[in-house]
Amino acid sequence: MHNAPIEYGKPPVEAKVKWASLGGFLGSVGLLAVLQAVDADHSLIAWWPDWAEAVTIPLLPTAIGAVAGWKAKHTARPDLPVNKR
Repeated sequence: MHNAPIEYGKPPVEAKVKWASLGGFLGSVGLLAVLQAVDADHSLIAWWPDWAEAVTIPLLPTAIGAVAGWKAKHTARPDLPVNKR
């Protein structure tokens, strides 16, 4: 009487997610390297207000991750019906 539920294949991790994660990781590593180099000379960031440092520093990895995710292509799911793609 009732149709059995449709089972779809296990969805792959999308390329967008992989690239955004890699971009966030590399951005964080790069930012930490810069901050360690700057640690010897605090005058490079001392002129920023404390609130600006707290907001601006995390923006670099976030921006890199967002751009990497935006630029990566969507992973196609040919196993899904047309109306679910």
